[in-house]
Amino acid sequence: MSEKGQTSRYLQPDWPAPANVYAISTCRGLTADDPVVGLSGFNLARHVSDDSARVERHRVQLQQDLGLQRPPFWLNQTHSTDLLKLPTPPGLYDCDGSFTQTKNWPCVVMTADCLPVLLCDAGGTQVAAVHAGWQGLANGIVGKAVAQFDDPSQVMAWLGPAIGPQAFEVGDDVLRAFGVGAQSTAAEFTPIAGKPHKWLGNLYALARKQLNGLGVAQIYGGQYCTLSDPQKFYSHRRDPASGRMASLIWFD
Repeated sequence: MSEKGQTSRYLQPDWPAPANVYAISTCRGLTADDPVVGLSGFNLARHVSDDSARVERHRVQLQQDLGLQRPPFWLNQTHSTDLLKLPTPPGLYDCDGSFTQTKNWPCVVMTADCLPVLLCDAGGTQVAAVHAGWQGLANGIVGKAVAQFDDPSQVMAWLGPAIGPQAFEVGDDVLRAFGVGAQSTAAEFTPIAGKPHKWLGNLYALARKQLNGLGVAQIYGGQYCTLSDPQKFYSHRRDPASGRMASLIWFD
């Protein structure tokens, strides 16, 4: 990343990825003096009623800051488990993740509370980016992404900024989606005192449990909370008119 990119707009994963693998998550990038309103900051999403020219400037700035040979391959995310293999012809595909074994094809997902999961192999020959909200996690998108790699034991994962376990209030429907009964809750859900049928869900713990079960032992990140840090992160739950961050991964 260029020196210009070393700003509050970017969060670099702290993980032992191969030297030829590059990963980054964007931040909202506000200072203490900036107004904290829905779309203020470094929004990269076109679907949130932001000015299209402004979003395009941000996307161009992102590519320049990161020194990308080609733009990230943006997706139309729908909370599905569909993954796109890159390279592929240009277009806006309805998918919630992408993977590639080709150099300099940046995989990217956008989030604003949902969990971005970045994956790479130990040899630096394949990467993937996954949009894993609770629906995607419950329906197995992480497993589908890991299945694209030859050996899960050689895969490492980074869990990017998502809503934290002290802020993600959910109902019984979410527990049912994960096959958890209200009378025998898993460690990933904590009942909220005084709120019957309400729970605090832990997206990070759910993702770690799934990754471990798939044979992925090297898991990093997972210490952020998008809802509780409005200057640094967008949050759809905090502000429905929110922008979106992007999490990218590629290799050369």
